Amino acid sequence: MKQMKFRLGMALAGVAVVGIGLALTFQRPHADVVQRGFRGTGMDQVFNKQDLAVKAYANQLPAAEPAADLTGVPASQVYQNVKVLGNIDAAELTRLMTAMTTWVAPKQGCAYCHNLNNLASDELYTKVVARRMIQMVWHINSDWKTHVAGTGVTCYTCHRGQPVPAYVWFNNPGPPQALGELGNRAGQNAPTLAPGLASLPYDPFTPFLEQNNDIRVISTSALPDTDHTSIKQTEWTYSLMMHFSNSLGVNCTFCHNTRSFAQWDQSTPQRATAWYGIRMVRDLNQNVLAGLRDVLPAHRWGPLGDGPKVNCATCHQGVYKPLYGGSTLKDYQELASSTSGAVPASPDDAPAPNTPPAAPAPATQPDAPAPKP
Repeated sequence: MKQMKFRLGMALAGVAVVGIGLALTFQRPHADVVQRGFRGTGMDQVFNKQDLAVKAYANQLPAAEPAADLTGVPASQVYQNVKVLGNIDAAELTRLMTAMTTWVAPKQGCAYCHNLNNLASDELYTKVVARRMIQMVWHINSDWKTHVAGTGVTCYTCHRGQPVPAYVWFNNPGPPQALGELGNRAGQNAPTLAPGLASLPYDPFTPFLEQNNDIRVISTSALPDTDHTSIKQTEWTYSLMMHFSNSLGVNCTFCHNTRSFAQWDQSTPQRATAWYGIRMVRDLNQNVLAGLRDVLPAHRWGPLGDGPKVNCATCHQGVYKPLYGGSTLKDYQELASSTSGAVPASPDDAPAPNTPPAAPAPATQPDAPAPKP
């Protein structure tokens, strides 16, 4: 009798575990479906209404600071050591600094970057980093319109009220493993967040978003004699694609026609935008953020000693357009381009923004359903 009760208890426990797993795996079917391609191609986007409501709340735009009463005097004539914003009006500098404090360090306040007894001092590393971040924002808004268009970015796009953006990444050493060949995971087979908790390679960012490795793996002929791309290489690409999908809250058909992933003439215009986005991220990681590694204290480095880097999630944070396409830049045009004579990061060896193959617009290209707060 005791053994039967034990077995019954174990069975019920198993059913409970399975039930919890199913509950966490499947969502209630409150879905909207938006057609994104020609009829019959299956190029639909599925959006969960409950998720949209949560994301809409998280992606509200902050209120803009009231317009400043301009003094007509450049900031560089009022304040000392203003290296990147010296040409804007002194009152507008105060307005922008107030906004940046709200965007980046609302709890810490001005003291997060400044010695309050000597605002001109560069003794805090956060001030040096902030200055470089302003240059990076100029660089994105001026030189990467192919990705950010007229919407642009500000500090808030990534920070959302936090000193360190929620979505930055470091080179990933992977989980501990046994010595020898039996312990070699080949960079995968350890479910992690990057590929959506799949056992695909757990660091697709280093080869593709820090380095310039080729992402495309599909052959263009049935029996290729020169393209010997392996299944393992394909898994690395799929890991990156899972990151794209999760970062934007979309499925593959947001950019691709899945009957032929490689064909540009069957893709959506968003694929070209993503093509530029990949190169923009590489540019920022290689030519801006890498140079800040030694400015940061050691506790801000990753487990392998590298500095923080960006990927698609850093800006998008789960939605197909950061902040659902809302622009904070429109209220702070001094962040649209350099106003002080300082040159934004744009070294000669930055990845060249070449032109991707043209992708014709499908018959219908509606945006995702408008989120409801």
